[in-house]
Amino acid sequence: MSTSSDTTATTTTTTSKHETAVVLPANLHARPAGQLARTAAGFTSAIQLEYAERTVNPTGVLAVMGLGATAGTTVTVRAEGPDAEQAVTALAAILATAE
Repeated sequence: MSTSSDTTATTTTTTSKHETAVVLPANLHARPAGQLARTAAGFTSAIQLEYAERTVNPTGVLAVMGLGATAGTTVTVRAEGPDAEQAVTALAAILATAE
């Protein structure tokens, strides 16, 4: 008599949501927009930037510049996915040090 067992492997993907607000030290122009786009493209999470009731995907330089965020205003960074916390932290750091 033989016994067989059927084992099914389950994979769990951790999805998290993170959000932070950053007050810009300078206008959001081409250089920081490019840095944001390059950095955002390196994450798998869905990332959004929000300013003045507009929301954009930060992987596009023109979309980021189109927000029109200026020095002293607040931009919100949101991310949802497996690396959401790292994505929000990285993008917030770029926004906080924009020149």
